[in-house]
Amino acid sequence: MRSPISVVDVDRPETWTRYRNGLCDTCAANCCTMPVEVKLPDLVRLGLVDPFEAEHEEPKQIAKRLTKAGLIDHFNFKNSIFTLARRASGDCQFLDARTRRCTVYDKRPNTCRLHPQVGPRPNHCPFGALKQTR
Repeated sequence: MRSPISVVDVDRPETWTRYRNGLCDTCAANCCTMPVEVKLPDLVRLGLVDPFEAEHEEPKQIAKRLTKAGLIDHFNFKNSIFTLARRASGDCQFLDARTRRCTVYDKRPNTCRLHPQVGPRPNHCPFGALKQTR
């Protein structure tokens, strides 16, 4: 069984590790504890919003429904950006707590698809190694 240990402060990008191929293989998914900002197409891809709803409903109304359902924490009206809700632990709602792997990887939002190429510190990530336990 693996359990995560955090060896980096996700709020301090200067503590992040330069990204390299294979780094995610042994990571505790610290990036999945950061707020995830998404747009409407991301919500459709995730299956949280129906394509018909996205085309015919105002984003403000969609945000109200998603907030009530506990799926988003915030909606930026000016830019139509939704912030996905996280668990009480701070983990993304789509992160498997045991394996520390994304449960919607093929449908993940663009923010996640573009990490770590873009973000607070481009080409760096808040890497933290998984600890092996017996």
